[in-house]
Amino acid sequence: MPSDWWTMIGAVRRQKIAEIVREKKSASVTELAQIFSVTDETIRRDLKVLESKGTLRRSYGGAYVQTGVDNLVDVNIRTTAYRHSKKIIAARCLRFISNGDTIFLDNSTTCFYIAKLLQDMRITVLTNNLMILNMLAKCSNIKLIGIGGNYSLTEKAFYGPIAKLTIARYYVDTSFLSCRSLSLNSGITDSTDRWNDVRRIVLEHSQHTYFVADHSKFDNTSFVHLCDFTEATGIITDEPLSKGWHEGLDRADCLLIDTDEV
Repeated sequence: MPSDWWTMIGAVRRQKIAEIVREKKSASVTELAQIFSVTDETIRRDLKVLESKGTLRRSYGGAYVQTGVDNLVDVNIRTTAYRHSKKIIAARCLRFISNGDTIFLDNSTTCFYIAKLLQDMRITVLTNNLMILNMLAKCSNIKLIGIGGNYSLTEKAFYGPIAKLTIARYYVDTSFLSCRSLSLNSGITDSTDRWNDVRRIVLEHSQHTYFVADHSKFDNTSFVHLCDFTEATGIITDEPLSKGWHEGLDRADCLLIDTDEV
């Protein structure tokens, strides 16, 4: 057997891994290990090599890519991606929430981090996010309203006709919504109609709507248009944006929070 046989096998496997992640947009270590009949540690080494080449990004438990307009990364991968950024965004959201408010938190992992900071507040929370429902269910000081419907195992959240009908019954002071991409030319866009439809109704039933998005989502466009910046109260992100973004959002009368300065 040639001495470079195992090196060649590893290269072929990594090529196949890259193809899978590009097509599915994300994949877990366990899933890939089962596909290629190798150990989790072997897959982790492969992902490290692929990340070093810029092919994908690693997250705890898997990997993902951010390319393509139709790009919905599995929630199990997203939860640990940009964790520090999401904590920063969540903390910046608190200035827009007061005791007595009624708010909506969507199915995004960033909203999960927001919910973590609300557990001692006296507020009403509407959400279709099962992780948030499970976490806030123990908080007697929070009036919790769950939005049911069709359940997505990959998103750990509810969508569909029942979810949309339920959401349409309520109005909230403030909603915190995510999206897949933001572009000065295309506005705010999302990966699928499934979640876009839910967010659209929430947007129309909110006095104030803040979109939460880490720095990686800017200057990109995804599959379906959600809204223009003129329809949003503000954008909350983790890192300072360019002068062009500040000027563009100012023209749209959309508040930009990209620092801790009040």
